[in-house]
Amino acid sequence: MSAADWYAHKSLGDGLFWIQERFYQSENRANIWLLRGSHQDVVIDTGLGLRSLPDYIDGNGLLGKDPQRKNPLLAIATHAHFDHSGGLHQFQQVGVHSAEVDALANGDNFETVTWLSDREIAEAPSPGWRARHYKVKAVQPTHILQEGDVINLGDRQLTVLHMPGHSRGSICLHDRDNKLLFSGDVVYDGAMIDWLPYSHVSDYISSCERLVGLVDSEQVDQVLPGHYNTFGAKRLHRIATTYISRAETCPAKFSTFAWSTLAGVALRAFNPRSAC
Repeated sequence: MSAADWYAHKSLGDGLFWIQERFYQSENRANIWLLRGSHQDVVIDTGLGLRSLPDYIDGNGLLGKDPQRKNPLLAIATHAHFDHSGGLHQFQQVGVHSAEVDALANGDNFETVTWLSDREIAEAPSPGWRARHYKVKAVQPTHILQEGDVINLGDRQLTVLHMPGHSRGSICLHDRDNKLLFSGDVVYDGAMIDWLPYSHVSDYISSCERLVGLVDSEQVDQVLPGHYNTFGAKRLHRIATTYISRAETCPAKFSTFAWSTLAGVALRAFNPRSAC
């Protein structure tokens, strides 16, 4: 299967594109965001990497034909989980938070929580392909990101917000001028996951409190999440406050611990040679 068949995209205007993997039919299917700038373009999250994302972007002319733009496309992972980082190895420039650099550089399929089944892939990307052979390929990040770093695209800037909880290196990218928040898996309009390896509930609560602060200070109008559909500030406020209330209860803490234990055992069994 070609990259042209594997992916599909939608233009949201102002140099922003929403890309998805058509035949990865799972709740784990991550949104891929492409944002054009006057001097630098960035792709935020890269999906599974089963077909060439750069080929798809180039083949569909999503970056235009500006001869003055010489910087290679920068791929940033909002975190290292497999559904967001699997295609990073296809890019010359790769950015991730410092806490998850080693996971990517070592191809650690435990920390990247690699878990893929044949039933999630509606059409095989190549003859004889099987999910059990899928692994996140090791990649050495060229951009090691920290809280407060600014990614300069020329006519717009993205500020790195370190928001751990879902994973230890989870980040949001905040376009302050346009009040856009690329939130990865820090927040999306669905059940938030805090029971994976390197998830941390107290960190997640702090991150959600920070999200509430962004809404209260009117710094976010639209959220472009790692999964599902986009949503606005009011919905962001409700999702974040609901998580805080739920996570602080004793039954929720016990349930999270139980799920975390099971997830760790399952992932170690599925990825026995991964570093832990």
